[in-house]
Parts: sequence; structure tokens; C-alpha cells
Amino acid sequence: MQASRRNIQRLLAPRHIAFIGGNDADFAARQCAQYFNGPVWGVNPGRETLGDQPCYTSVADLPEAPDAVFLAVPRKTAMQTVAELREIGAGGIVCYTAGFGELGAEGAANEKKLVATAGDLALVGPNCYGLINYTKNAVLWPYGCGESHVERGIALVMQSGMLASNLTMNQRSVPLAYVISAGNQAMLAVEDYIDVLIDDPAVTAIGLYVEGISNAERFGAAALRALEKNIPIVALKAGSSEIGSKLTISHTGSLSGSDEVYQAFFDRFGIIRVRSPTLLLETLKLLSFSGAPKGIRVAAFTCSGGDAAMLADEAEHWGIDFPQPSTAAHGKLTGLLPDIATVSNPLDYTTPLWGNAQQMPLVFGEMLNDTYDAALLIQDYPSPEMKTSKENYLQDARSFMAATQQAGIPAAICSELSENIDRESREIMIAGGITPLQGIENSLATFAMAGKYSLRREQILSASTSPVVKPLAIVPDVEDLITLDEWDSKQLLNKAGIPTPKSQLVSAEQVTTAAAEIGFPVVAKLAHAEIPHKTEAGAIKTNLMDADAVTAAIESIHTSVQRHTPDLAIKNFLIERQIPGSLAELLIGVRCDAQFGQTMVIASGGIMVELLADQVTLLLPTDSETVVRALRSLRIFPLLNGFRGKPGTDMALLTETILKLAKFAEENAAEIDELDINPLLVMEYEVVAADGLMRVSKNFKI
Repeated sequence: MQASRRNIQRLLAPRHIAFIGGNDADFAARQCAQYFNGPVWGVNPGRETLGDQPCYTSVADLPEAPDAVFLAVPRKTAMQTVAELREIGAGGIVCYTAGFGELGAEGAANEKKLVATAGDLALVGPNCYGLINYTKNAVLWPYGCGESHVERGIALVMQSGMLASNLTMNQRSVPLAYVISAGNQAMLAVEDYIDVLIDDPAVTAIGLYVEGISNAERFGAAALRALEKNIPIVALKAGSSEIGSKLTISHTGSLSGSDEVYQAFFDRFGIIRVRSPTLLLETLKLLSFSGAPKGIRVAAFTCSGGDAAMLADEAEHWGIDFPQPSTAAHGKLTGLLPDIATVSNPLDYTTPLWGNAQQMPLVFGEMLNDTYDAALLIQDYPSPEMKTSKENYLQDARSFMAATQQAGIPAAICSELSENIDRESREIMIAGGITPLQGIENSLATFAMAGKYSLRREQILSASTSPVVKPLAIVPDVEDLITLDEWDSKQLLNKAGIPTPKSQLVSAEQVTTAAAEIGFPVVAKLAHAEIPHKTEAGAIKTNLMDADAVTAAIESIHTSVQRHTPDLAIKNFLIERQIPGSLAELLIGVRCDAQFGQTMVIASGGIMVELLADQVTLLLPTDSETVVRALRSLRIFPLLNGFRGKPGTDMALLTETILKLAKFAEENAAEIDELDINPLLVMEYEVVAADGLMRVSKNFKI
């Protein structure tokens, strides 16, 4: 493992680079030689030079073992070439060669052979564009990449070579330190790159494009190390295919889909998730140049009432707080601003002060004497083609830069339209210690996500004994599954400490006696593992007030179920106490995900589960703080907290109940594939599981 890690480091920061192949290798070598200060060699038995660089007949003829290799040979010869590179002690290989795992079973078999042949070599790909290290000017890339040397910056790790290439062409002054196209990830996956890059002092943040995660345990461990080192990770996740591809019997399975589980994974480890390449770059730019704000309290400045209104709208959408100026600041600002100005946050300082080198430093400074986490100025710049002076624009920018530096908070100048900050203006801002952001929507989203990252990071790192700061432990799939009926499921819930209604499991002849013993009103249900969702089958009747109602209910259930499932053998019924007056209904479910382990869904319950799609997915194990945060995020939370004069529930009791279920699932992870409480009835001082469903190993003892 140590040898492999050293070879990754050699590959990422090479002293010498070899290019092996034909025309693709020729272009890549030619481009690399323009920037790289070390030796660049070619290998091709039919050429005297490759990319105008010395070319050798074979790998064995190279002057020494290269730290990095760009391999662009036919698939049939790739294996032998990799073996030769391993033999001479090369560091790593960018395998541009395609025709492996992306081609199906035969290609996947060849890919395994390639990895075995590579041994301790660091192998990128195969079927990848390559990598660029802009801090060392090392370019192993078959397309134009531009000259953009940086001392420190962002590392991009992409599961799309074309997207990686497109991002190198951005016109946003994003400081790229590394660009890595991961390809098929036969040997090195995204998490491997993260684990090495966070130890590189040149890396300020890491940006990802991921379609899937190879190893959730290792990814989570690397993400936790990144949090500890304060290297933010920003991920653009694409794809919505179902991870486990398993049939589910409960609502939990349908709610806890691929995207929801990935979101839970990102939340768990403080990874910022974005939804577009633009937001990926803008967020990384802010994190790299200004750093993450400590929170979401922002001071905003405009020279237009319209801009101020748009800022306020976007801030509300993204959850940014614009605290209003304090009484002291309000008084001083009133004296500094024209009469037509209104002292507020966002602050429209109005056009009479635009470019005023005497007043504007005072305006910015007085506003920022209050406590804020960050500051934002809205300003669009004329394009060079307009032949218009930018002096007033730049004067406000200089005043803003000086004030924010004095306040010691992250700051940005944002254009209303994304294209309205030219390169010269962006470079002036960067030199002044602030970030040029492009587009109001992008800027507010960026500030929100960066500020929430800081808050989440603090939560995770301060909870040193919590299970949420530990890497995931993925359990194996549960085998030989059976579905339990509601009675058996509730017996297990009782063992877990989850209250259920007083009930009896009886035959049709015993239902009235059972109802009398329990006490009216009661609920009657069919107890059968093949009818997990009773409402659809007409297998449940509620609010039964006397024996006649119970008898009629059983007859109705029998008729409905026979119509729904004609060949079903009907034997037992569940008679239980009707629980009156719940404040709200929740769904609490756990399922075993093949990639991320046990996941818990907390959602609006009863019939609202499909109607509202109001849910949060968590990864297990979890803790009370995470559960409370999940409950507060639900649209149904006002009902739990007390709504329109009604009391709220005991949140400590509700949280404790959910954690008991989580603990029960964790302790029996090898035998429980899925469990579902729907609804969990929430009262003021009581929580009761009114219905339960489990799918377990057939050997699980009830």
C-alpha cells in the first residue's frame, strides 16, 4: 500500500514524463513540452522523435524509470507495455487506451488483467483523458489545456473526461491546481485521489463530478480527513439509477432511492453538493480565494434598488440571513447616505455615491462594524468593446476590498449577469483578496453552500464521540429473506423498545371477544405477510365502536381481500386499540443499501407519504442531533412543534424512539434487510407504532 501511495504521488507530481503511442501521444507530448520543466521522452519504435522530443524504441531504452507515463497504444499491446513499465520501476500510468470495462464482460475481464499486471503502479483509467498538474506544469492530456500556472488552487477529479476538458476552458478565473479524468477507475477511484490530494499543500479545495462511488467506506474516511484538514469537497452528482436494484416491499424502499442516499452520504461527511458545472466552479472559486464563511450572515451592497430586491429574493430561497444594521450602524449610515437611500441590508447606497472615493470607504466600513460572516457587492462591469471608463466601478471595488479586509471576513463582488466581469476586473479583485462571482443566483447559492459547509464541519468535528464522525461500516447483504406479518413485526418492535397498541392476534371467530377485552374503539386488520399494504387491499377497518361493527368489519375485509388476492388463505386477524388524537403521523424506515449500508428514512406518514414526498434519508449509525435536524427539516414539523394552538410533542421522547429503532436495526444488521413503521403516531406525551413491516432472514428469531 505504501508503494502504491508513493507511486500516486510520483504520478501527480512527476520529475520526468514518458509518452508512448502514435498521434495522440505525439500531440500530448508536444503540449507537455511547452510547459513542463523536466525531461519529456517518447516511446515508439517507428519514430525518431515524438512531439519533437527524443523518442526511444522501447520502454527498456528509456534513460530512467519515468515517474509518469501517458499510454496511448492499441488495447492488445497495452498489457505488455504496462508489464514493461512495471519491470523498470515506473511510477504511474495515464491509460488513455480504451476498450476495457466499458465494453462489457470481455472488456471487464481484460481490465482485471490490466490491473493485475500493473501491480503497485498507479494506474489512471483506462479509457480516460489523463491528468494535469498546473502547479508543476505537468500535462498528460491529449487535448488543449491552456497555460494557467498556479501556486495553489483547486483539484478537479472527474468521472467524465469531456466535462473535465470543458472546465479547463472556463472563463471565470478559477485557480486550477489539478485536473484528473478518472476514466474506468479500474485501479484508482475518486476516493484514492482525494486521500492523496488533501495532503498536498497546493490544494485549496476539491471538486468532483461523480456518477457513482466505488467504495463508500474509503470515500467516507477520506472525506472525514478532508474535513479535519479543512479542505472542502464540492460534488456534482449525476445519474439517478437505483443503487441496490433490489425489489422493496415497504414505502421506505421507494423513498430511499439512489439520489436520496447519495444526498445523505454527502450530508453525513460535510460534502457540498451542487447541481450544475457553473455552481461547481463558482463555489470552488469562493472557497479557494476567500475561504468558507463561518456562517450564513451576509452583508450585501448594491447601487440599485432592483438589485437589492433580487438579492433579498434569492437569499430567502437559499436560506441566507441578511441581518439588519444595528441601531449604532443605522445612525451612522443615515448620516453618510443621501436622503433618497434607505438604511437596510441589502444596502442600496444609490448612484450619487457611486465611485465616491471619500464616502464609500466609510459606508462600507460602518456597515461592516456589525458582525457578519461574509460580505457581497453587486457590480457589473462594461466589456472592453464598450470603450467606457471603469474607474467608478473599480473605485467602489477598491473601497469594498479595503473594508472587508479590515473586517476580516470572506467577500466577493458579484455581477448581476454572469458574463459582466471581464478578465482584467476579475484579476484586480483576486489581487485585492476577494472573489469575483458571476451571476446573482450563482453567488447567493455559493455563499449559502459555503457558509453551511462551515457550520456542518463544526457540527461534525465537535461531535467527537458521535457515530457520525466515523467512517461507514458496510454490512453484507441479508440472504434468504422472508416478509413478516404485522403481528410478528410488532413483537420485534416491542423488543426494540418501540411502543405498539394493545392488541391480540385471533381467528375470525375470536374477534369480538378480543375487541371486548381490549376495549372499544378498536381497529381490525388482516394479519398476513403477503398483504403488506392493507389500505390498498381493503384489509383494515378503523373506529369500530362495538361488537356488531367488528363483525361487519371482518366480513368486509374478507370480501375485499378475496377480490384483491383471490387465492390467499385468510386465517388470522389483528384486533388492537384505536389510538385517538395524534398530532401527526410519521414514517420511520430502515433498509440495507448494497453500497452505503443501512439507511433510515424519516418522512410524513400515513397517506401523506406518497402525497407530500416529505422525507429525509440518513445513514446509520446516527445520533440525536442528526435526528432532530432531520425532523426539523420536514414540512410536517410545525405539527410536531405545536400548530395553531395545539400542543407540540415531546421531542426528546420522539427522538429517543427513533434512535431505539436505529439501534435495533444496527444490532441486527446481518438479519434485517428492511423495516418500516407507518404510521408512527405522535401524541403530546406518547409515541406509538400503529403499523409495522419487516423483511428479515428466515433464520431470524422472533
